[in-house]
Amino acid sequence: MQFRLGNRRPCIALVATLGDRGTAEPLERLPDSKSLARWCVDGGFLAVLPKIFSQELVLVCLLREAIYRSACAVREFQKPRTEDIATINNWASRTTLVPQLSADGRSANWKKERTLSPVLAVIARDAIDLLTRTPPVRIKLCADSTCRTLFVDESRPGKRQWCAMNICGNRAKSRSFARRHRANGDRTPPIASGELD
Repeated sequence: MQFRLGNRRPCIALVATLGDRGTAEPLERLPDSKSLARWCVDGGFLAVLPKIFSQELVLVCLLREAIYRSACAVREFQKPRTEDIATINNWASRTTLVPQLSADGRSANWKKERTLSPVLAVIARDAIDLLTRTPPVRIKLCADSTCRTLFVDESRPGKRQWCAMNICGNRAKSRSFARRHRANGDRTPPIASGELD
């Protein structure tokens, strides 16, 4: 299973581990402890696969949903739930991963760590930064009705609609194209020479 990482900030990368939020059966990208361990490595938080216990997986999902609900509340200019704030603050108060400057002086990596708690502390602190420093109108949910994942609209005009243009944006365009052609009685025009170039 592919994780939706890209260049997402840590808290949004965690939220994206539950896909297809707008459907009756969301896609769980962290179905087991091994998946969570791989996500920690693929996301650049840890250098080696950590040993993760089933109870830790439950805690990760609780933090993930606390962040999602809180961001949804803030974007609607509402107060987050008290228990969600407590969950985020609890993890943010713990020891975090330690950044270390690389030899080139232009990049950094996390100091080698093998446990999950510092990863969640980094994510929770990033969530606090998102909720307190990002204008609510820039915190958005993907316009794809099946996706509904969280993203920050950093475009200048603030009109971005999809969490990822190459996935949800393309899917929306394909659906729109299909609808137009169904409305025209499936009379798909022939492709002229050179249109696929």
